[in-house]
Amino acid sequence: MLHRQRRRSLLAVVAATTLAATGVVATAGAAQAAAGCRVSYAVGSQWPGGFSTTVTLTNVGDPLTSWRLTWSFGAGQTVTQAWNATVTQSGSAVTATNVSFNGNLATNASTAFGFNGTWNNSSNPAPTSFAVNGVTCTGGTNPTTPGNPTTPGNPTTPPPTTPPPTTPPPTGSWPTPTGQVGVDGTIPVSGVFDGGMRRYCCIGDGSQEESQDPMFQLAAGATLQNVIIGGPAGDGVHCAGSCTLRNVWWEDVGEDAATFRGSGSPVFLVDGGGARSASDKVFQHNGAGTLTVQNFQATNFGTFYRSCGNCSTQYKRTVVIRDSTLTRPGNTVAGINVNYGDTARFSGITIVNDPSRAMVICRKYNGNNTGSEPTQVGTGADGTNCLYSSSDLTYR
Repeated sequence: MLHRQRRRSLLAVVAATTLAATGVVATAGAAQAAAGCRVSYAVGSQWPGGFSTTVTLTNVGDPLTSWRLTWSFGAGQTVTQAWNATVTQSGSAVTATNVSFNGNLATNASTAFGFNGTWNNSSNPAPTSFAVNGVTCTGGTNPTTPGNPTTPGNPTTPPPTTPPPTTPPPTGSWPTPTGQVGVDGTIPVSGVFDGGMRRYCCIGDGSQEESQDPMFQLAAGATLQNVIIGGPAGDGVHCAGSCTLRNVWWEDVGEDAATFRGSGSPVFLVDGGGARSASDKVFQHNGAGTLTVQNFQATNFGTFYRSCGNCSTQYKRTVVIRDSTLTRPGNTVAGINVNYGDTARFSGITIVNDPSRAMVICRKYNGNNTGSEPTQVGTGADGTNCLYSSSDLTYR
């Protein structure tokens, strides 16, 4: 029996503000630097008394080593929990600071964080102004001006030089469910399904049996967002074609967190969220197309991404993994089939608890369509199939 959930109406409010303004530097006469940023503030879902928002910060100025984003709410909203940033609030004033894995922002680089909040059920306007590291923004890039000449060497607003102390994301950034929804069968999704950060549980027996049903079955073009999947989770999420998984969290992965299918040129996006305890795989790519995983975190897994090595129908597959944190125990970030022309591209990857560099970033196989075990033929960057350099990886 299929258990269908009534989807709450989705409110999409996006406020994009670009900022660049006059600031200060450490000493009078120092070389000028350019400061600038762009902020997207998107309320992805709203329900009585609560809402969920994604904030994307783009640095259009000189590179940053840490950031502090500030804004003020205009209608009494409050932040109740956040992920991928440390967020504090005093009255209407809100401050979001980077966590340890997303403080460095090169020119034109972006990072995203999310939060849940409360509102008055009457008005939930987006903030009208943002500032980064104390510099209010305008839209482009301007050179900063020297500091107060009467106090050389002392900026009026010292820029932060190191990221603030934070709890590592796998243990400190997991959201708390806003409620619980019992699941007694696969939930079909077409269009947008917004869970309002409730926990959906449970289905299957928690084993690695491939015959288990998924908890969510997404039609081509569907979006699943703001969902916490409890365990056992069966075979997680199935996408029949292009799909988006936004801010989806797996507390205890069963067989796989998500499986991506479809022929032609489907495009799959996983943006935000996290997964724990995947003894086999987190993401399984059985169909064609391109999967992008960004702003994600995972811990205690076998393989983070696997292009199917022995599916009866094989394709050239592409995966892009960026701005994500992977914590050991974990064996492999991506496994691809080089004989079918697969490519895996990595950037902004943070590896935690791996002092011996044991986690394999890219494992290469010769796949087949007979159901036999694929043959491993190598590991590591090669400029053709496994695309990354040492600068794309950070170990801590």
